[in-house]
Amino acid sequence: MIKEYLKFCEFEETAKIFEKECKSKGKPVPKTQSSPPADSRSLIIQKDLISSFEDGDMKVFFELWAEHVPTDIRDSDPAVQKLEFYLHIHFVIYPLKNSLGRQDKAELDERISHFRHYLETRGAALSQTTEFLPFYALPFVPNPAAHPSFQELFQDSWAPDLRKRLEKLLSLILKASATPRLLTLYGGQKNLKQTQAQLAEAEKRASCYMRRFSKMQADYHNLIGVTAELVDSLEATVSGKMISPEYLQGVCVRLFSGQMRQSAAQSIDFTRPGTASSMLRASIAAPKDVPLLPSLDYEKLKNDLMTGSDRLKALLLQALRWRLTRSLQGEQRDTVLQAYISNDLLNCCHTKQKTVLHLVKSKNEIVRQYTARLINAFASLSEGRMYLSQFPPLLKLLVDCLHTEEKDSVARENVLGALQKLSLRRVHQSTLIRQGLIGWLVDELQDSDSLSDYTLEYAVALLMNLCLRTPGKRRCTERAKHVLKVLTDLLGHENHEIRPYVNGALYSILSVPTIRLEAKEMSMEEILHCYTKEENPELNRQIEFIIKQLNSEEEPQDELESDDEEDEDGDDEEDVMEADLDKEEVLQPQPKELSGENLLTSEYLGIMTNMVKEKRRWNGPSAQSTDEPLQRPVTPSSHRNTM
Repeated sequence: MIKEYLKFCEFEETAKIFEKECKSKGKPVPKTQSSPPADSRSLIIQKDLISSFEDGDMKVFFELWAEHVPTDIRDSDPAVQKLEFYLHIHFVIYPLKNSLGRQDKAELDERISHFRHYLETRGAALSQTTEFLPFYALPFVPNPAAHPSFQELFQDSWAPDLRKRLEKLLSLILKASATPRLLTLYGGQKNLKQTQAQLAEAEKRASCYMRRFSKMQADYHNLIGVTAELVDSLEATVSGKMISPEYLQGVCVRLFSGQMRQSAAQSIDFTRPGTASSMLRASIAAPKDVPLLPSLDYEKLKNDLMTGSDRLKALLLQALRWRLTRSLQGEQRDTVLQAYISNDLLNCCHTKQKTVLHLVKSKNEIVRQYTARLINAFASLSEGRMYLSQFPPLLKLLVDCLHTEEKDSVARENVLGALQKLSLRRVHQSTLIRQGLIGWLVDELQDSDSLSDYTLEYAVALLMNLCLRTPGKRRCTERAKHVLKVLTDLLGHENHEIRPYVNGALYSILSVPTIRLEAKEMSMEEILHCYTKEENPELNRQIEFIIKQLNSEEEPQDELESDDEEDEDGDDEEDVMEADLDKEEVLQPQPKELSGENLLTSEYLGIMTNMVKEKRRWNGPSAQSTDEPLQRPVTPSSHRNTM
């Protein structure tokens, strides 16, 4: 087999030495029948295929291709499938590269129609391959020759290189009988890296399917349990026993516990006839296919964000945010976010140079506001928070903005929202505590009636997250009476959404003995009892826990220094996009001015920049009784209006 391979590759001298050495060592090479030369018919077929390729004769070429390239090879060999894809591109752009006279338009339309049919049939198999994804837009681009994404296709070297690949393939296929057995055993041109990549992808899919199977199995067991209870209930009604609305509510909550938050399920009135059945039917409705948004030229985007006019910067910041906030939750939004991250849209990975994030300190008010909105949108998603964490100076940038922005500005609202979401991560909590943010928040909350609902909720939630940490509690001891007064005043605020965060902050800092002493001196227990008169059992129970903490004699257990390290530094909050991110848009396009998705796809269409990866799934918050004050970092975004 080795001798056969050497002769096939025309290594004549090497073959002679190999044969001589084998003979001298007592291992003579058995004689093999020499490979027969390619017959004249094969040469004619090759010539006809190459000729039709050069002439742009699409019909003749693909008739010969279908007849002489075996179907099993075309269907199973990735290299052949890729070559076939590029051959279709060659023929569809041929009239644009080689003028065919007055028939150009009709000829081009026919070729585009043929290409679209190919994409919908045989070409559909490559639609998930990053290399080919941009070319699915080719039939819809008015002038591909002028489009930056397809410039490579119109270079002088592209067609000759494709022809060489075609000739190589034809020589292998049409001389199949002469292919050495050693080459056949090796598996053609497949390499180890490609096989390893395919294996890794298969393992990834298998892991995904196993997770889906486990969830389906859990849902099935839950469904069987609920069904058994309902059968028992039906049997009871036969005996004349009535089913209470509370029982039906409990059953429905169990049915939907895997699809929504338990609190959300409990808030739905399942006692209304048809409510539960309608939701069940809707939950099994077939999902609609959601198209992926076109790839973008991120290098051009980043350049224009840094060097363009303030008007262009603001329009781009708005369009990029809209692409994230207006995308559909699931694969479409995941793909948008991963494309932003993998192409480092905000330059978070380049800390030594000025980044897009520095636009939050721009002299232009609208640019500052729209940068803050975009940062807040990134911070709304767990992967986005992880990405922003790669730029350590960001927290100082944002804290500086809190001090410099107008009190009621949209920019400051979004900066505060982003900081609160970033405070879900322990390392950021430590940084914000060191930067003295607790004192700023307490002073800001002292005049709570002047704050917007958004600022109030995120300021209180951020304060709570920082107070959960031992260094945060120490900061509170410096002005304990002031902190306690502000928090107790907030318990009486008309915005009831802030109460869980106020309770959580109080419960946490009252674990410090010196703060407990201050609280007792100001008759904290009597003040707290004033708020238990409301018809709110959950709030009353939380206040009881706070009073119990106030009267506790236990010493707090300080955190270890290692608590600030990254190994435990993650957040498990749900990914939520708030409607507030797009509220009060001050930037409106002028007549004939491009904005939003039209701006991105008209001026910044890219190629192969959408990279999809497995998204980290949210498993819900760690178990904690709703009767107790919050004792883990949270964000109000999961309770606000979302999109």
